[in-house]
Amino acid sequence: MHQDGDVIIGGLFEVHLLALFPELSFRNKPEQLWCHEFDMEGFKAAMTMVFAVNEINGNPNILPYIKIGYRMYDNCVRLDVAFRAATALVSGNEKSFSMRNCSGLPPVLGIVGDPGSTHSIAISSVLGLFRVPMVSFFATCSCLSDRRRYPSFFRTIPSDAFQVRAMIQILQHFRWTWVGLIYSDDDYGRHAAQSFHEDITAFGGCLAFSEILPKDNDIVEIRKIMQVIQTSTSRVIVVFSTGSYLLPLMDEVVRQNVTRQWIASEAWSTSTAFLIPRLLPFLRGTLGIAIRRGEIEGLEEFLLSVRPDNSPNSMVKRFWQEMFGCRFEPLEALAVAEGRICTGQEDLSKADLAYSDVSDLRPSYNVYKAVYALAHSLHNLMSCVPDQGPFKGNSCASLHDMHPWQLLHYLQSVNFTTGFGDQVSFDKNGDALAIYDILNWHGMPDGTIKARTVGVVDESQPTGKVLNLDEDKIFWNFESKKPPRSVCSESCPPGTRKVRRKGLPVCCFDCLPCADGEITNMTDSLECFRCPKEFWSNLEKDRCVPKEVEFLSYEEALGISLTTASLLGACIAAVVLAIFVYHRHTPVVRANNSELSFLILLSLKLCFLCALLFIGQPRMWTCQLRHAAFGISFVLCVSSILVKTMVVIAVFKASRPEGQGALKWFGAAQQRGTVLILTALQVVICVIWLSTASPAPHKNTHYQSSKIVFECAVGSVAGFATLLGYIGLLAAISFLLAFLARNLPDTFNEAKFITFSMLIFCAVWIAFVPAYISSPGKYADAVEIFAILASSFGLLMAIFAPKCYIILLHPERNTKKALMGRASN
Repeated sequence: MHQDGDVIIGGLFEVHLLALFPELSFRNKPEQLWCHEFDMEGFKAAMTMVFAVNEINGNPNILPYIKIGYRMYDNCVRLDVAFRAATALVSGNEKSFSMRNCSGLPPVLGIVGDPGSTHSIAISSVLGLFRVPMVSFFATCSCLSDRRRYPSFFRTIPSDAFQVRAMIQILQHFRWTWVGLIYSDDDYGRHAAQSFHEDITAFGGCLAFSEILPKDNDIVEIRKIMQVIQTSTSRVIVVFSTGSYLLPLMDEVVRQNVTRQWIASEAWSTSTAFLIPRLLPFLRGTLGIAIRRGEIEGLEEFLLSVRPDNSPNSMVKRFWQEMFGCRFEPLEALAVAEGRICTGQEDLSKADLAYSDVSDLRPSYNVYKAVYALAHSLHNLMSCVPDQGPFKGNSCASLHDMHPWQLLHYLQSVNFTTGFGDQVSFDKNGDALAIYDILNWHGMPDGTIKARTVGVVDESQPTGKVLNLDEDKIFWNFESKKPPRSVCSESCPPGTRKVRRKGLPVCCFDCLPCADGEITNMTDSLECFRCPKEFWSNLEKDRCVPKEVEFLSYEEALGISLTTASLLGACIAAVVLAIFVYHRHTPVVRANNSELSFLILLSLKLCFLCALLFIGQPRMWTCQLRHAAFGISFVLCVSSILVKTMVVIAVFKASRPEGQGALKWFGAAQQRGTVLILTALQVVICVIWLSTASPAPHKNTHYQSSKIVFECAVGSVAGFATLLGYIGLLAAISFLLAFLARNLPDTFNEAKFITFSMLIFCAVWIAFVPAYISSPGKYADAVEIFAILASSFGLLMAIFAPKCYIILLHPERNTKKALMGRASN
């Protein structure tokens, strides 16, 4: 909506509640967005701005010889729409630009709106950079009082900080010290709730609960809030929310038949959505804070004089179609209006009475004051005496070259009185004088609810006279027909302890939950009691229960997997041993001492089976046997591999003329003796370890307080480290010798397989150490089992798989002639 003038002011209003955006193809210019769900109250506020501008233009005492024009946009209750409209207002919508446009008047000198706090925060953050005045008539967030962040923001509605103080005045008056708080999850609700938290403790009150309304109207969250309301003994509930967020909760209030004393914030205290018969039994008696009611002479006649034929604005046509349920276009009328065609001559006086009702003007009255605030500021600016101005060099602003920041200077100090008798001025933060009406919802004979004014809260009055309340007019929705009693007397349930809040009345306390492992067995307990060492608190924290005992079990998935792998490895080793015994007279088996091959396979089978000792509930014999069996089995295996490597080297040297006596000093007896001595050393280490500091079952509660980890304590870390270190030493020597002998002729190529097997073995056990140290409880056993199985499979596959390949798949190569022939080649 727009009207030309010498000076233009902008406006942002909620005329539609929803917006539908066109599909973006990024190939063509986007179509205009389409807004729907017409808001009659928002249109009425916009028309009040039109009325105020026309009234000022017809008043010779304000801005004589200057005509004010306007440009107004619908924000469709969308931040992106509102922000785009605001930038269009301050930058203009001309398609071309020249340097000549840099002088003269800006597109708008100031903006009336936006009604939403979130919108105003975003828009004012940008407009403040250019000092463009913005006067909102409905944005109440206390955060907008920050002059550093919003230097050009003003409002004709009091800040939420004042609204909270007004509510505190009501709570103090009725001695309500134990109240619940519900608020919406937006800037309005969060900032108001924060102020309420701070202010209620200042007068000795306490919050029984504080709940956030879900943005998406999630019924699960709504029912959780209802459960909190019903379990609390507080009879008074304060709500900071817009009507759209609160309606789902009220639907649930009706369904569950809950009656409470509601204290409504200004965002929903006058909303017609709640003044319906269905909510009457539950919401009558509600006390609400409301914007100051005002009267505007001549507004009713102006609203009834609006006609689509004498207004070129499409917004008026939309209003007309919404009001009378008709359409101006015949085809559209057939589609959505049952064929009703608008004539433009319909009688507004016989239509919706809410549109023309001016007996209870609140947001519209604030719009009226906002327009007049800008007009009076502009009038004061134009009344500046030359050489006595407030700007540089005592200069004044010029009508032909005026800047928004100049108008901002006069707006800060504007002071006038409306025709209704209300004084309008702004404090240093841009806030208006805080005056509220107190409403009480009465049930009417027709089943509806009517909000009646029963008092006033005026912050400008001296202390003690701020609240003026007529209790005889208040209707209470309780059988006693008296104010409900709501003092802090709620008890703490079992599982919590009562902690009195510092500096507050004795009855004000917090119910703090007991820590894990602590309980109370009674209500209103002042302390929690620690459970015995082998017990833990239940979920309700009202009794101790035995702790869960955790160990690596045969019945869990991890234990079953490791058991299966262990038995599989033992079976494979047994099968390979059987193959070697059956083919014990063949050259491949007899090469390099078949006894050592049998010994290695036997020790590998023991290695696979010793992993089973790490699974199951720890007992004394399993704890002692598991590491001893593991250490001895692996030393037997690795020492046999070491001797086998030495045999390979000795045989190679014996094949040369200068080393023909090498095998004489390293025959079968010497080989057996070497394996026996090396294994005996590990046996000695195990005997000393078990006799001095034997491993034993241990119930560990340090890993996780709520569980007992049943494990085998190693007893002596030094003993365990010596056992592992000895295995590592033998493995390192074997790897080094095999690596040096890897390039021997093919006849003696077993050194290559030993090199690869020991490389796998060393890599597994090097990785084992940090993994074992960092693994808690049963997972340390699982890591050790995994290392045993991985290294055992590595040795079995690397050393014996090539031989089994020849024995089973290529028996023609398992002959002395074939081996000798290959050597000759």
